[in-house]
Amino acid sequence: MKKFAWLLLMLAFVLSWGQALAQEEVYTLQTEDGQLITHYHGECEEGDEYFSGDNRHYRIVSVDTETLTAIAEDLGDAEMPDISWLTLSDSMPVSAIGQRKIALYCTHSDESYIEGDGTESVEGKGGIYDIADAFGEKLESLGASVTISAETHLPHDAGAYRRSRQTAMSLLKTQPNAIFDLHRDGIPDPDEYAVTIGDKKMSKVRLLVGKSNQNKEANLSFAKQIKAVGDKTYPGLIKDIYMGKGTYNQDLAPRSVLLEFGTHTLSKERVNNSIGPMSEVVYKALFGGLTGSAGGSDARGRSADGSSDDEMVPASESNEGSGAAIWLIVALIVGLGVFAFLSAGKAGGIEKWKRNLSEMSGGLFGKRPKDKE
Repeated sequence: MKKFAWLLLMLAFVLSWGQALAQEEVYTLQTEDGQLITHYHGECEEGDEYFSGDNRHYRIVSVDTETLTAIAEDLGDAEMPDISWLTLSDSMPVSAIGQRKIALYCTHSDESYIEGDGTESVEGKGGIYDIADAFGEKLESLGASVTISAETHLPHDAGAYRRSRQTAMSLLKTQPNAIFDLHRDGIPDPDEYAVTIGDKKMSKVRLLVGKSNQNKEANLSFAKQIKAVGDKTYPGLIKDIYMGKGTYNQDLAPRSVLLEFGTHTLSKERVNNSIGPMSEVVYKALFGGLTGSAGGSDARGRSADGSSDDEMVPASESNEGSGAAIWLIVALIVGLGVFAFLSAGKAGGIEKWKRNLSEMSGGLFGKRPKDKE
């Protein structure tokens, strides 16, 4: 019996050790001639796509799981969206936008920052929830209505996204214009995320898109929109876009992106400094500017990137067809009047016409006859 207990203990140790190793895998992405592109904390596979900070498009063609190296072919300059409307948005009048809603949640609830939280992982709500709260507050100060989920999805394992899926589905019931899953990266080198914009030390933000879902093109288009706006307003803030295996629950909505706010070895203060600029970038990418307009999101959910999202917007916010309904009522009233006149006949006169019209319209129009005593 003791031997059996020891075997169970050893098995649990091996499984936890293997899980820890899997979480610590950091792949090196290289060009075919051996030049470093970037690092990625997670599992790379052939077909993954990468859009670098300088908007070069790469596709992974081979992966070595022993050396944790991925070779990527250079596909040339990435096709990025036209954001010429951005320079005009502040001078345009505020547009009638039906809603400006954003939803936030954290799949990997334990994620924290060593410098700021004292550890990279906690059993409960990690420092990433502080980032989510601050991000939400900044977005609200710009004019958005933000719903932040405080749900946890522990442990940090392969089942975390399955558990956070229920959270994402619940948030989508509020019909947001976009939904974001907030994380911090696990790349050991803090310099990969460290950036100085103006005279402020900040953290870069990586965007992740899951390639295994039917919304991948829409999600990638949205991620590119965010990066293009970021490149224009705060150059260097958006680190890159990685499109990898999995769905990240992005199959639930066409404007869903995973945001990596720094890495565990970067100071939390730097990450906090990047929250304000990132909130402006996201707000402008979604709604077309801080004072509204060109490229904004209208009542049918058409965002700055031109993509439609009717299913995420309440049907009550669309007033299409209201004009036709008014004309139908007018036509009905005129028809009743004509019919009442014909029914009155030549001898009936105007008084009989009024009584007929009143009877046909339930007393709404015409002369109401006196009640009989």
